[in-house]
Amino acid sequence: MKFELQAVCPDTGARAGLLHTDHGVIETPIFMPVGTVGSVKAVMQDQLLNDIKAQIILGNTYHLYLRPGTDILEKAGGLHKFNGWHKPILTDSGGYQVFSLSGNRKLKEEGAMFQSHIDGSRHLFSPERVMDIQRSIGADIVMAFDECTPYPCDYNYAKKSMEMTHRWLDRCVQRMDETEPKYGYHQSLFPIVQGSTYKDLRKQSAEYIASKGAEGNAIGGLSVGEPEEDMYEMCGLVCDILPKDKPRYLMGVGTPWNIIENISLGVDMFDCVMPTRNGRNGMLFTSEGVVNIKNKKWEADFSPIDAGIAAPASNYYTKAYLRHLFQAKEILGLQLASLQNLSFYLHLAQEARAHILNGTFGQWKNGALARVKTRL
Repeated sequence: MKFELQAVCPDTGARAGLLHTDHGVIETPIFMPVGTVGSVKAVMQDQLLNDIKAQIILGNTYHLYLRPGTDILEKAGGLHKFNGWHKPILTDSGGYQVFSLSGNRKLKEEGAMFQSHIDGSRHLFSPERVMDIQRSIGADIVMAFDECTPYPCDYNYAKKSMEMTHRWLDRCVQRMDETEPKYGYHQSLFPIVQGSTYKDLRKQSAEYIASKGAEGNAIGGLSVGEPEEDMYEMCGLVCDILPKDKPRYLMGVGTPWNIIENISLGVDMFDCVMPTRNGRNGMLFTSEGVVNIKNKKWEADFSPIDAGIAAPASNYYTKAYLRHLFQAKEILGLQLASLQNLSFYLHLAQEARAHILNGTFGQWKNGALARVKTRL
């Protein structure tokens, strides 16, 4: 994998680049739709490709391991062939899912023992096992196994957790070095910076991760309930330490304004379930601001869902029609809202990229923040 840095905003840390993988080139900054079980909810692969213009999607190791299982994925020839998505894929290692299963898991040096949310069966995720599973899934970018600490988090716990994440990383690196890809293309391992909201721990973790010389690096343990100001402070601190010639991925973030702010700090890659999850509940993110499409004010509004972006669902259908679909509990409403939100997120990343390349990101940022935060 190769990262080509094309431009850096002179007023901020915002960057534009090209990330070259064996399944295609990704233009950064980029938002990655979340396809947890190999499917972006309510969205077909041809819509991801042609309507949303997605360049990379996510899968999740925990969920894909439990269902359909690595045996099926290997028989299919990997996730790309199984789900018909032939552009790049990134897999989250399952560390966040283990964190969210706090009542049904036990952490120890060997790894994380957890109970399946599907049938209650018990499983052990060790760093080695997680690397083997991601080899079987066949993602272009695989994540190191880590523990995502909650917020708020006791300092001593955060320190011990970070240190264990570092030890697990060493085992992940070793396992990747002693194994080969299963499907004939390269897989890149991204380590993950942890340390909760403690500056000294974040600095220590970023330095440790940077020392590994990985092809890219991730920032985890944010967007877990901490104030936005803390997120930005931790992200800025970490980006000042992580290598400038490698892509930086901020995991699980976030709102459109979170994305703009973190792009300005030097982040290149984002993912979040918010566009699809909030869309299915009637919240739309648009180029003019946030819309609750269930409100009666949209009942007779026959303007396009979002005339400001070039996406079929956004321009062809009206707000009144989409509200009607939600009122009638039609599945199409969930699909159109998901398409709108994902299209907008990808549009926002491309707009930021264009301004970085043109040297106008600093001027664009404040106006864009005001627009995306507006409640319509």
